[in-house]
Amino acid sequence: MTTRIDNRFSALRQQGRAGLVTFVTAGDPDEKTSLAILQALPGAGADLIELGMPFSDPMADGPTIQASSQRALKHGQTLAKTLAMVRSFRANDDATPIVLMGYFNPIYVYGVARFLADAKAAGVDGLIVVDLPPEEDDEFCGPALAAGVSFVRLLTPTTDEKRLPVALENTSGFVYYVSITGVTGTATPDFEAVGKAVAAVKAKTPLPVAVGFGVRTAADAAAIARNADAVVVGSAVVGAVEASLDEAERATERTVPAVAALVRELASGVRGARTADAAPGAK
Repeated sequence: MTTRIDNRFSALRQQGRAGLVTFVTAGDPDEKTSLAILQALPGAGADLIELGMPFSDPMADGPTIQASSQRALKHGQTLAKTLAMVRSFRANDDATPIVLMGYFNPIYVYGVARFLADAKAAGVDGLIVVDLPPEEDDEFCGPALAAGVSFVRLLTPTTDEKRLPVALENTSGFVYYVSITGVTGTATPDFEAVGKAVAAVKAKTPLPVAVGFGVRTAADAAAIARNADAVVVGSAVVGAVEASLDEAERATERTVPAVAALVRELASGVRGARTADAAPGAK
């Protein structure tokens, strides 16, 4: 059975381009505005969406995404509300893949079986749970796959040849390659090194490879898109939300348009990357 993720990457291959994956935190800066942002992303050029599940201790995230989690939690965002947001999104968009990204604690508290059933029913396509290593696959990855929800694994520059097959064993949907060491949004990737790393991963799996962490501009996105199947942008998008807020961290009339404008810019970089390489005289 093919999934929305499979269908989207198949369409991208047919178009001869990489995809743009945008990350936003559910409930940031408030539930209503967050849904409006989510609904605006596909039209602005997002091919897939990562929706962050707010958590009080997001250890893999830099200060920008940490702050977005705090804003969302302050306004009462819960895992149940995040799933409701996906259901609302699906009322008008049954094609754009949505991958929930976050940490295991809120899922554990919600209840694994209940969460997976509710996530599948809401229209969630995949999960990225950054604090569950392959050794814990029986705890959550296995049940997720059995429920028909893809489990996307993170690979990093420190994932060596011995560890790579272990990490890839139960991965589905796509592979997420982390382009830098450290937390999100804190450094710029070495694009040449990332290209070599993506090639090494592709030699070991038929799954698409998406690259994220440290991608901030259209030029960054274009550089990654030349080798990867998708480019993930998180901190820059969340930063656009933050920059649009008023002094009390409330949404303004600029919030949704500001995010959409940045995503359009990023999408332009991604979509033009391979075209530029194929142009006469391109090097």
